[in-house]
Amino acid sequence: MPRHRMAVLLIDEVLPLDFAIPLHVFGREAPEIYEVSTASVDGGPVRVAGGPSVRPDGDAGLLRTAQTVVVPGWANAAETTLDQMTRGLLREAAGRGARMVSICSGAFALAQAGLLDGLTATTHWSLCDELARQYPGVTVDPGALFVDQGTVLTSGGVTSGVDLALHLLRTDVGASAAGLVARRILMAPHREGAQAQFIPAAPVPPGDDAVAAVQQWMLSHLAEPITVAQMAAKASMSRRSFYRRFAAATGATPLAWLHQQRINRTKELLETTALPIDDIAARAGLGTPANLRTHFRRATTISPSRHRQLFSAR
Repeated sequence: MPRHRMAVLLIDEVLPLDFAIPLHVFGREAPEIYEVSTASVDGGPVRVAGGPSVRPDGDAGLLRTAQTVVVPGWANAAETTLDQMTRGLLREAAGRGARMVSICSGAFALAQAGLLDGLTATTHWSLCDELARQYPGVTVDPGALFVDQGTVLTSGGVTSGVDLALHLLRTDVGASAAGLVARRILMAPHREGAQAQFIPAAPVPPGDDAVAAVQQWMLSHLAEPITVAQMAAKASMSRRSFYRRFAAATGATPLAWLHQQRINRTKELLETTALPIDDIAARAGLGTPANLRTHFRRATTISPSRHRQLFSAR
């Protein structure tokens, strides 16, 4: 049986781990199934972010015959506009039915080629807001490790490319073969949790002074019940005016923002203290331990105890 042809497109300042993932998982661990080649548009050397240049196996011709095209991330992807030829090659590959895959910030290449329009996608959590801003036709999921939309697949930041690679193996050759590769590379076949668990708590941004003052007040009173009416009173506004102004300044409703801060406080206490769950629930303003567990799992996809095991600094 002929091997599945996979081309890895290297863009200048390619991220080293991003492009190593498909080479290792498919090229090294499953060479009897995949024929993996690296390519640049002109076949010339490509600079590696933080390292030396690499010379790919070939030029754009490899993309024209590949059954799967993988685009690793590259430095400053959110600020880079790819040339017309690169975008055209990606559209051409997708148009003839190739499976299109991105790792980390490689999603920006697929987005620039118009291949994510109308789809759900992900990228590194720190770039999700920018991807959504630049490409409003794309539904961006910042929490996902990877998103499978059939012929278009995107992964979150860096090592989540391994999760996506193992998913492709399961899709192509079955769970048994993917499990064997996962064991060889010391990776769980299905990683517990999602990218959301790695997103750090964001500080209160500067901007609307009245809103920022209320945000700081909320942060210092998370353990207490807080209503929108109380927030509006602190800002000396009507509820309707405060609601509109808060949403304009933060992109979230007041209660949604407050809930996220309670989840962030829960993460902080799980990671830095040995407090029992009922104490953490009270300090974070989430009420009962059962309520905390429900909301925490909904926000991060893992339990509070598992988060503590993974991220505890103690």
